[in-house]
This record gives sequence, C-alpha cells and structure tokens, in this order.
Amino acid sequence: MIPTQKIEYSIALLKKAEPLALKMDERGFHLAFSGGKDSQVLYELAKMAGVKFHAEMQVTTLDPPELMKFVRNNYPDVKMNLPEMNFYKLIREKGMLPLKQTRYCCAYLKEQAGRGSVRLIGIRAAESVRRSKRPEVEIAGRKGDGYMLDQFNRTSEQEHQCISGMDSIIISPILRWSDADVWNFIRGKGLEYCSLYDKGHHRIGCMFCPMSNRKSKALYRKDYPGVEREIKKSIQWLIDNKDFMKDHNATADEVFDWWCSNQGAAQYFGRLRNQMKMF
Repeated sequence: MIPTQKIEYSIALLKKAEPLALKMDERGFHLAFSGGKDSQVLYELAKMAGVKFHAEMQVTTLDPPELMKFVRNNYPDVKMNLPEMNFYKLIREKGMLPLKQTRYCCAYLKEQAGRGSVRLIGIRAAESVRRSKRPEVEIAGRKGDGYMLDQFNRTSEQEHQCISGMDSIIISPILRWSDADVWNFIRGKGLEYCSLYDKGHHRIGCMFCPMSNRKSKALYRKDYPGVEREIKKSIQWLIDNKDFMKDHNATADEVFDWWCSNQGAAQYFGRLRNQMKMF
C-alpha cells in the first residue's frame, strides 16, 4: 500500500498551487498527460484535490497505437495536440538522430506546451539521478532553481504577468513517489492502464526514445517494423544529402542498429569494423 501521507502531501501541494495556476491561466493547471502510469496518477490526484485543470497530450507521431487507443478510450477529455512536423521530417530538418545528450525531439514535440501557465508533470526522482536533483517547484528554463510556492503567491500582479508572458512554473507533485507507490495507487483505485506495460515495457512513450533501454527498443522493432523502415528512410536521406555518419562509412541499417544499441558511435562502429575484418 502507498503511504497515505504521500497522497495527502501531493494533494496539499496541488491545492496550495491552485491560486497561482488560476492567476496565470483562467483554465487552471496545464496537466501534461502522456497516457503513462505517472500521468495517470497525476490526473487522478488533480481530480481528488478538486483543483481546476486541463489535460493535454503532445502527440509526437511516434506514439504506439496501443497508447493512443488507450488514451482515447479512457481519457476522452484529454486534448491531443498534433505537431506541425512529424518525427521523420524532424530528423531531416535537424540533420541528425536524437541522442540522450541532444534530445531535440522532446524540445520540439513536447516541451513547448503549457507556456505561461503552471504545468503539472509526472516526473519522479526514482527514474534517474538527474531527476532526483530536480525540485518540486521550478521555473521552466531556469535550471537548478527551486522555489517555494509561498514566494510566488507573494509576488505582485506585474511580476506574474512577466512570468506568464515568458515562462511556465513547473510542479512535480509525485516527485518523491516510488514505482511501487505508483502501481499500488493505480491498482488501489482500480484504474485501467496501457497494455504495453504487460508486454514488458517499463516506461512507455515515444517508440525508440533515446532514453529507453535496449529491451524496449527491441520490442518495438519486433512489433512495429514499419516505423523502423520510415526512420531508416530518413537516415538514408541524411546519408545521401548530409554525409551523415561519413566518418564511419555506415549504411542506414548499421546506423539504426547503432542508434538502438545505446552505445557511443566510436565504440559501436569500432567493434563492428573489427568483427568484419575478422570474418
């Protein structure tokens, strides 16, 4: 069972932040919804807290069909926002594949939503070392800055207008929840969840996300070969038009295999070429 105090703390944080959210946007909180387990918990907590919010999902064009179907069937009130450019065209526009260190896909497809509002996001410290260092309350774009809600509620109307015109306040109500807390909450509430979790995916979202593990990418390669083919078409375009991966003299198939390996390019292609020499 999830400790009651964690639920109560998260709800209290939402209630405390609601006046600020309404000052910045009459619709209340902008709840960033992905259809994953964490955003489900966030959505349920906002309902339990009785705060005003609107949930929006940024469609990335790499969302698994199971996830899209799940959201449409179970969360019909969630607004789905389509990007102007799909992922395959974005690769060509940027001239490279997104990597852990350069996840331009997130910046373009996800992180622009909710500007000028108080955004609720479902990140948790248990997911990574980087996330464990993030505060519960922060201003978008100002890394390392943690704030108390009281200091925002004391700011003048002029300062609020300045913030709402340039930034968004980001609040992470379940930052200190564990994986077990999340699943116990979902099962305790009897919530349906996306079937991808039962297929072996630990985290769901964009297919072939640079942050996902090799097992997850292998599952997507098995289940969605069409997506792999489309990404390879974009890789081939980069090879033909941008001399992409010229230093490694790699084919589109080899580049995609490397991209899914979660290894550095020099390490991966060095080993690959050595193996080819042996044969």
